Amino acid sequence: MDRKTKRLLLLVASCSVTGVILGGTTSWAQSTLCLQADKVTNECLTQNPIQKTVEGMSTGLLAGAGAAFGVAWNVRHHED
Repeated sequence: MDRKTKRLLLLVASCSVTGVILGGTTSWAQSTLCLQADKVTNECLTQNPIQKTVEGMSTGLLAGAGAAFGVAWNVRHHED
């Protein structure tokens, strides 16, 4: 594996992990704030916080990987 491929994989992995952490944390915090609101809605009571956190983590994973590929594509086209 050449150096550019290793750098791309490292970029994608680091952005994906960051996205998972941020997405999971944000979803978890949103679920917590929903339960602490003055008016608790029926949707808030019926949602599963673990499921919401996993959904946020998967969204963060896709966003992080997409961002990494976008940056790599942009850098590649500016180098030419």
